[in-house]
Amino acid sequence: MIDKIINTKNINGSEVILLSAPYEGSVSFMTGTTKAPQKIIDCLDNSLELFDTELLCEPGNNIKTAHKKITGLEKLNSEKAVKKIKSEYLNLFSNKKFIIILGGEHTVSLGAFESISKKENPKDITILQIDAHQDLRNDNSDYSNEKNKYAHSCVMRRAHELGFNLVQVGIRTFSKYEYEYTEKNKKTITVFPWNKNNKIPKIENIIKSIKTKNVYLSLDVDGIDPSFMPGTGTPVQGGLDWNYTLNLIEKLFEKKNIIGADIVEVSPQRDSVLTEFGAALLCYKIMTYKFKQKLLS
Repeated sequence: MIDKIINTKNINGSEVILLSAPYEGSVSFMTGTTKAPQKIIDCLDNSLELFDTELLCEPGNNIKTAHKKITGLEKLNSEKAVKKIKSEYLNLFSNKKFIIILGGEHTVSLGAFESISKKENPKDITILQIDAHQDLRNDNSDYSNEKNKYAHSCVMRRAHELGFNLVQVGIRTFSKYEYEYTEKNKKTITVFPWNKNNKIPKIENIIKSIKTKNVYLSLDVDGIDPSFMPGTGTPVQGGLDWNYTLNLIEKLFEKKNIIGADIVEVSPQRDSVLTEFGAALLCYKIMTYKFKQKLLS
């Protein structure tokens, strides 16, 4: 039998659910994120080695992993897409599954945030956001004639309004509106800028900045240096080093209770699979770190 990371069709009996959300209704630069979830799934099941060189085992054979695709998103506006994702996510989250959303643009994460806020107190949860952008605009009217409060550039503003705390890592481009909002909300928004004027922070300092036990990991691949993840909708030079990213995620799982995750803004390139392969590897590492104790027992 061929080894597969996605190893069960039984959603109810699974431990991890990879939830594909192929949506791009508000992209502001390059398109293609609707193709990303399937590309990542293909890499997970056909390209990745199951053997983990750190734990010296095959996590994929020991974690019951299912895949579910949210269909019918393509023709929806952003608000309706979020509503549909919220409904799908809520059913799975209520059954205490560990869900990793595969986007799609960053807007899809809001469906998870709204679902979680129905079951948990958002003030007791921090979103650790790896991203080149803050995504704290109130709407996209400063760069689009179609005003949209559910655009990908607004997702963390909506999450913060729900009550979630934010720790943002890798930020290297701001709008004045986002900067002003951050300045007014310093108690609940912590930013680790990533530019020439800032030293790369120690990972333990990022972890210490998270004041809650429960954490949701939102990983926009443009937060990582584009030399590692070039296929993304709005690339920005600089960003997190690959191994730094892995070490940060590993330490996060060691110190905090991660209640969910997403990987978004992959825009597959015609002549390279580097980004979707990297996203698949990050997904596999997230699963591995989540179930590390089980795998070592």
